[in-house]
Amino acid sequence: MQVPFLSFGPQHEPIRDEVLAAMARVYDAQWYVLGQSVADFEQQFAAYCQVKHCVGVANGLDALHLALKALNVGPGDEVIVPSNTYIATWLAVSYVGATVVPVEPDPATHNLDPALLEAAITPRTRVIMPVHLYGQACRMTDIMAVARRHNLHVVEDNAQAQGASCDGGRTGSFGTLNATSFYPGKNLGALGDAGAVTTNDEDLARQVRVLRNYGSQQKYYNEVVGHNSRLDELQAAVLSVKLGHLDAWTSQRQQIAALYNEALQGVGDLQLPVVAAGCTHVYHLYVVRTRQREALQQHLQQRGVGTLIHYPVPPHLQQAYQHLGFRAGQFPVAEELAQTVLSLPMWPGMSAEQVQQVAAAIREFFPA
Repeated sequence: MQVPFLSFGPQHEPIRDEVLAAMARVYDAQWYVLGQSVADFEQQFAAYCQVKHCVGVANGLDALHLALKALNVGPGDEVIVPSNTYIATWLAVSYVGATVVPVEPDPATHNLDPALLEAAITPRTRVIMPVHLYGQACRMTDIMAVARRHNLHVVEDNAQAQGASCDGGRTGSFGTLNATSFYPGKNLGALGDAGAVTTNDEDLARQVRVLRNYGSQQKYYNEVVGHNSRLDELQAAVLSVKLGHLDAWTSQRQQIAALYNEALQGVGDLQLPVVAAGCTHVYHLYVVRTRQREALQQHLQQRGVGTLIHYPVPPHLQQAYQHLGFRAGQFPVAEELAQTVLSLPMWPGMSAEQVQQVAAAIREFFPA
């Protein structure tokens, strides 16, 4: 039996009629940009994230970019980012002309280590940008305490962790502004690119709404140099349907992770996910570590098991950031993770038999 890395079928088939009906309503309404579907979803997702405002945008990178722009972050400013993340986090900082200041992760959780933040703060620091990597909430209580001591903004990158929490607060609710992605593979995924900004600040929400729509509140009257980054009506309608199922899908992901944890405990040199105290994990990805990563991945491929690496090259070693002069060995924790992480199959509807097949193939690889 083949076990793909990701399968949409078990998630999408049960809601097919519900989604198609929602899309039909948009089609029949004959209003396709910034209409009622977007307004409804923004209200629903704001409530889900426990914030007052949500602004739908075209994708997750735009959400990060517009959040920074609304905070007037620009040339001469510094933004603290994780050394271990997808490059979109860094790109948003580059888009506004600010400087990335990488900080290493906690090796256990792979998330930004709050204990290392203060050493990275300078008079030019404006923002801390934590990433809830793989679906696990960062230690936001600690991060927010540092931000308050130094009068800094926090912009959460919540692209992988919709529904996770830290000390009872939802990810996407802690920062001054927060960004998320609804890329199809995310826990709450659209049928194409989509994203959103969440906040409790009414004025900042208004600024993001202006920025996403050509710098305009009133048609043909432009207040600022804006962008065209609007959540599509069809995608918003789909997301509203899927939001109603998100908690059930999260529960399934957590059950699958528990099965993996039980079946893989103590196997070889495999390091399983560690959840920080006070935080929850919604398992956008189930990521293990091993120094035999390439050989294990090849073995699993031969056994019909799909895997991916998130991520094989840390941002500071990407060609895109060669001009910043970072060197190999400068961020050793991020580099070690890039060389050892492996993401196993994980999706809502994945069966216990499929999990056991993956686990059996892994146990077969490692000597007893």
